Amino acid sequence: METLGVRSPSPVLDASVLTPAEWRSRRDEHRRAVDALIGPYLDARRRGARHPVIDFLFTYYSSRPAHVLRWHPGYGAILEGADEFLGLRGYEQAEGGVRVAEAYLRHRTDALAAAVDMLETTARRPARLGCFGLHEWAMVYRADDTRHDVPLRLGPAGTDAVVESMPLRCTHFDAFRFFTDPARPRNDTTLTRASQIQHEQPGCLHATMDLYRYCFTLAPLVPSDLTLDCFALALRARDLDMRASPYDLRDLGYEPVRIETPAGRAEYVREQSAIAEVGMRLRSRLLTICTELMDLATVCGGRRLPSAVTDE
Repeated sequence: METLGVRSPSPVLDASVLTPAEWRSRRDEHRRAVDALIGPYLDARRRGARHPVIDFLFTYYSSRPAHVLRWHPGYGAILEGADEFLGLRGYEQAEGGVRVAEAYLRHRTDALAAAVDMLETTARRPARLGCFGLHEWAMVYRADDTRHDVPLRLGPAGTDAVVESMPLRCTHFDAFRFFTDPARPRNDTTLTRASQIQHEQPGCLHATMDLYRYCFTLAPLVPSDLTLDCFALALRARDLDMRASPYDLRDLGYEPVRIETPAGRAEYVREQSAIAEVGMRLRSRLLTICTELMDLATVCGGRRLPSAVTDE
């Protein structure tokens, strides 16, 4: 076992000391990237506008725009002249600047372990690409009301007919739990929270969107460049999720993926496969970081690097 205080710099975590000019440049570049991605949406949101597609990434995940906008260097870095970070959760004053506290890392050990278990298990499985996004259809199957104030593209009867024409192959509990009562028995597997880890797989759009959730709930341990990459992919997955849904979103500029047709199903699988491929790379990157953080949190109660390369 390594002795406290003599550990080599992590090959994954950034253990650098950033000058005020360096970290402010990174922070400002991050904010510009967020603005390029969702700037008009955030402006409309501040005016009280609602959006049936993008809102999901903030309302369902109990996230806030600040989780995407706020820049964090991640665990290990020291920020010189960064007293403004001391009011944020997880930071502390240290020799040479401000950093994410070792005590906070240890406090998040259980969350890191849960993330590693789910990410690692999911990464080992092959992607399943035969669901065709029917989970959104199953959420309104034989229902009097829809989940969004948006018309159904095929109407209630046409929507029900699509659900009845194909098998439901949902593998994600947090989608399955919103199925209507008549739709649940039609799924090829009965999903539960307790069995979630047994069914999660990397082809699922919602499993990919969950990468963003892991990033922002583990902040400020996880660097914000990864959080933004996962958010951008979650936005892309949500876009496909709703274009393939039964809702008619053409007035908002979303052309439907008509999964009720062979051509539409083929289009869905192509886009789903491309998203899953990027998701697997991001999942691997996030898993590596979370594993390293968990190791630091559990071995010797957290370990420090000397002077400029401390892991705290």
